[in-house]
Amino acid sequence: MVVPQLLVLFGSQTGTAQDVSERLGREARRRRLGCRVQALDSYPVANLIHEPLVIFVCATAGQGDPPDNMKNFWRFIFRKNLPSTALCQMDFAVLGLGDSSYAKFNFVAKKLHRRLLQLGGSALLPACLGDDQHELGLPSKFSLLFLHEVPSAGSEGQQVAHPGSREPPSESQPFLAPMISNQRVTGPSHFQDVRLIEFDISGSALSFAAGDVVLIQPSNSAAHVQQFCQALGLDPEQLFTLQPREPDVLPPTRLPQPCSVRHLVSQYLDIASVPRRSFFELLACLSLHELEREKLLEFSSAQGQEELFEYCNRPRRTIVEVLCDFPYTAAAIPPDYLLDLIPAIRPRAFSIASSMLAHPSRLQILVAVVQFQTRLKEPRRGLCSSWLASLDPDSGQAPVRVPLWVRPGGLAFPEMPDVPVIMVGPGTGVAPFRAAIQERVAQDRTRNVLFFGCRWRDQDFYWEAEWQELEKRGCLTLVPAFSREQEQKVYVQHRLRERGPLVWELLDRQATPSPCQRMSRKPW
Repeated sequence: MVVPQLLVLFGSQTGTAQDVSERLGREARRRRLGCRVQALDSYPVANLIHEPLVIFVCATAGQGDPPDNMKNFWRFIFRKNLPSTALCQMDFAVLGLGDSSYAKFNFVAKKLHRRLLQLGGSALLPACLGDDQHELGLPSKFSLLFLHEVPSAGSEGQQVAHPGSREPPSESQPFLAPMISNQRVTGPSHFQDVRLIEFDISGSALSFAAGDVVLIQPSNSAAHVQQFCQALGLDPEQLFTLQPREPDVLPPTRLPQPCSVRHLVSQYLDIASVPRRSFFELLACLSLHELEREKLLEFSSAQGQEELFEYCNRPRRTIVEVLCDFPYTAAAIPPDYLLDLIPAIRPRAFSIASSMLAHPSRLQILVAVVQFQTRLKEPRRGLCSSWLASLDPDSGQAPVRVPLWVRPGGLAFPEMPDVPVIMVGPGTGVAPFRAAIQERVAQDRTRNVLFFGCRWRDQDFYWEAEWQELEKRGCLTLVPAFSREQEQKVYVQHRLRERGPLVWELLDRQATPSPCQRMSRKPW
């Protein structure tokens, strides 16, 4: 008997579309459908002409932009030379995840649905547009085969790009960059810990320009790993191999084969994230404890969403904390379901704060360590920023290495040397402009204006000495705003209104713009 085949392709920016796609995959398998679930950019798009049944799940990022992991697919599918019968054999459905409070509500899903029709696809139903404002026994993807003997050879690390490699690092093969320095740049009495972190990228084949971002793959804390393993009764040192249950499913590239439980929990499972509704839905299916299962079913029901929000979302309760609140259920979770139940740790993006023209073999980032209090006793901490802050390259122990790679950012700076640039960067938002200023100064482009805002001159005025030196050299006009140093708060927007005309006069003295440049100015 031929098993019907379904392909679910997702474009996800924050993980919601991926989570929905995984739920669709589980439901399809429960109904005896062969189902593959993949990110759009990881799928060989040329094979789409052979797919009989496809569900597209896509979010809309920014102002109507496609998510990062479907941009290559997006460019391909809108090629003008594609024939109008390219997808005539395909039945499809499009599910959009959006928020009706935004002007371009589900823009990507609507546009994709129209394009698939133009290419000959047959829509099973009109585009389904999810709205975040609305009130309103499963097989595991993998089996974990535990090993009773330790293999004689093997690697516990993930696939990485090695120094000297010609291929640039990527998510599947990040570069393990040595951390050179990890310096707190806010004063000791300042409420927030902000770090300037520098990496050595010698021999990495990394290349970036001002405005680009670096993606960093963080790890869970040792305390959370221990807490999770105790709740589930797992031995952190136990080795296992992953065996896909579907023939077309591959194990995650970030997990070595064989792999230890400690590596899985510390490097892959996002146990410090706030669980979604689908987590409680699957956990209820796995629970053998009547009272705990009843509560989990309530949390996963439509009627229980307000209570779930109060229990989980409002206080930012994490997966590991939820599992500790349901001890009988946690202790009975089959290890095979760990990768279905808990999402993978997502990389975090940081604006690059240095220029390769000024520091050819270095990469710097400015990181605000996220920590805040809710009604829970334990403070809430950002996974990546807290992990980075905990690393000490001067400990004298083994070198500290951080998996990272680079991608183009959304900021673009003018290529013509005589075009002035006015930058507005409050707080840590100044990071990409530092890279731009370093790059422009190295190219002898001196018409640079920076409006910078912070609270206190002596507490969080990042790179003060560097800016002042550039001012002395005539390479920068700096307009700072210190919001807490006077009785009436002063922000960057106040300085923009006050100093905007003066800045234009200064730029006029430095170089006379063309009539077109004068006409293109907008009032401050």
